[in-house]
Amino acid sequence: CDFVSGETLGIFLFIFMGRVEPALTVLPPSRSELAQGKATLMCLANKGFPSDWSVSWKVSGIEGAVEQRSPALPLKDGLYSWSVGLTLTAQQWREGAVAVSCEARQGSQSPVSHTLSALQCSQD
Repeated sequence: CDFVSGETLGIFLFIFMGRVEPALTVLPPSRSELAQGKATLMCLANKGFPSDWSVSWKVSGIEGAVEQRSPALPLKDGLYSWSVGLTLTAQQWREGAVAVSCEARQGSQSPVSHTLSALQCSQD
């Protein structure tokens, strides 16, 4: 019996599945972190294919925001997962960041995005 390698499985998935858009989940900063003057948001992109999706934050009007990206993480089903963090000051999050968007893009295709605002979080 021949063993199917991860690369062979990826080629098989691409032929039969084509492009699979990852599901995006955006996690807001915690209250305890905001109390310390910092705001870290996480964007999780789960179950996408192929592995060359680029996941990033779109933030306008804020200087000094720092992104922390992870490489594509292969999952057992042949799909991939990514994460990207965004660190702001608590003041930027509360006052400056009307909304931030996490965007997953693959090649020249239309991106997948999820937007979160501080106002949404304060109403929860």
